[in-house]
Formats: sequence, structure tokens, C-alpha cells
Amino acid sequence: MVQCQVYTVNDNIILPVQEVFEKRLNTMPHSYLFRNLGVATHKEPSQMVKLPQTKAYVYKTVFEITQMDCPSEENLIRMQLDGISGIAHLHFDIPNRTLSVYHQGTVAPIENAVLALNLGGKKIATEPTEQRTFKEQTTQKKLLYTVLIINFAFFVIEMTTGLLATSMGLVADSLDMLADSFVYGISLFAVGGTVTKKKRIAKLAGYFQMILACIGFAEVLRRFFGTEQLPDFSTMIIVSLLALIANGICLYLLQKSKSKEEAHMKASMIFTSNDIIINLGVVLAGVLVLWLNSSLPDLIIGTIVFGLVIQGALRILKLGK
Repeated sequence: MVQCQVYTVNDNIILPVQEVFEKRLNTMPHSYLFRNLGVATHKEPSQMVKLPQTKAYVYKTVFEITQMDCPSEENLIRMQLDGISGIAHLHFDIPNRTLSVYHQGTVAPIENAVLALNLGGKKIATEPTEQRTFKEQTTQKKLLYTVLIINFAFFVIEMTTGLLATSMGLVADSLDMLADSFVYGISLFAVGGTVTKKKRIAKLAGYFQMILACIGFAEVLRRFFGTEQLPDFSTMIIVSLLALIANGICLYLLQKSKSKEEAHMKASMIFTSNDIIINLGVVLAGVLVLWLNSSLPDLIIGTIVFGLVIQGALRILKLGK
């Protein structure tokens, strides 16, 4: 019995596979055997052949996704990859901002779909894996409904208080909450539906979010060039702190559901989340409004967040393509 090394090419990566040939080699020369089997020896990697199509090989492709800082982006990526054939399992590591895709066949459609979301995605490596069983990372429907309700409730709270306190920062932050609500809502209500249904819901949500953000931008410009009363800094600070707590609770619940062994949240994950940073930004703007006696800090944070909301709307619209 002789072991030889067979090489194949998959996505520009040379992958070795062990094959054992039970032949009586004393009846034929080695060169004859390898030539007729169509394989290359370990010393001849240039004569590479493809693996037989009858075997199902599984590969693990790791992506770094720099802007995947909360479960909302995870759901967005899941929906984007939904329907791509050959995917066996998705493993999300939000604290380290990586995604491992276990798949068969070429990685090209998966890579194109991930990069299309503009979340700072980059393919790190593709390698063969012997893993065939996977622990599901599915999030319970009840939990998704919970975080959806929390996000939508704070959209209403921040939008209402923002208008009453004449704070564009709070109004913009409310739309960020609405953006997360859309992502959770689409992932819930489009599950089990057709691809056409998912695309239709994504388009409606994306365009609605885009329209609201553009109206917000227009209001910022109107206030910047006009005369407007100072926003209520105390309302800005209090409501933003409450929204920060709500976002922290959502992150905690979603992460806890994924890792029963690790019930605590990593502080680095919480404080690097865009949602948390935005909340802290509105709090800081409220302090600066009080200190400078100017509405400019509120308008600046509002402009920044409206820009992020439009960016999120564009990502949702990509699901509808």
C-alpha cells in the first residue's frame, strides 16, 4: 500500500488530500500508475488535477468584517447570504469581528455577497476542513421579537422627545434605532418566505429609512441657516443614557443566547458598538450645548448620525437587489 499526495485547485488555493491506492505495484511501474490515474506526485505540483465531483469537500473561509460590531450586522449578513447554495454553516464572532463560512464549492459568490454590504469585509483565508457537524447559532424568535420591540420602542421615545426638545441628535438617534428594528423585523418576517418577498420588504424598509434620513438632513440645514431655540440639553442627556442602557441590554441578551458558557458580555464589545458610540455622542452633544450655549453640537451629531442611517439604508437596499 502506497500513500500519495493529490493536489487540486479551488479558489486559487492548493489543497492536499490523502488518497490510498490498494494496488499490487509489482505488476506495473509507478510512473504508469500515476500517469493513468491522472494525479501528480508530491514532487510534481504543476500537474494538478481537480478532485472528483462525486466527493463533497467542505471548506472553511474566514472573513474579517471590521464594521460588524453588533447582532444587527449579523442578521444583515445572514439575510445577504441566504439562498446561496453550498453554504453549510455560518459562525459569527462579533467580539473579534470575524465570520467563518463552511461551504462546498467555490467561495466567489459568498465573497461577492459579503463585500457588497460595504461592512469592511475582507477574505482572510480558505482552507479544507474535516468538520461535518456544526453547533447551530440560531437566535430564538422570542429573543428577536424582544430586541425588535426594545429598538422600536426607543425609536418612538427618541423621535417624540427629540421633536419636543428640538434636538436633531435625538431625532437622528431614533432613526438609528429604527434601522436596527428594520433589520430584526426583516429577519423575522421574511424567514420562510420567498426570495421575492424578502427583497420587497428590504426595499420598502430601505427607501423609507432613506427618506426619513434625507428629511432629517434638510431639517439640520434649515436650523443651521435659520434661527432656532436651543435644544433641551437635559432631555438629550437623559434620553440618550436610557437608549444606551437599552442598546446594552439588547447586546447582552443576543450574545448570551449564543454562548451559554460565557454569559457575561465583553466590555470591549459593548463600548466599540456603533450604537453605544452614537448614544455617547448625543450625551456629549448635550453637555456641549449646555457649556457653549449653542445648538451647533446638536446639529453636528445629528448630521453624523443621519449619515450613518443613510449608510444603513443602502445596506438594507442591497438585500433587495
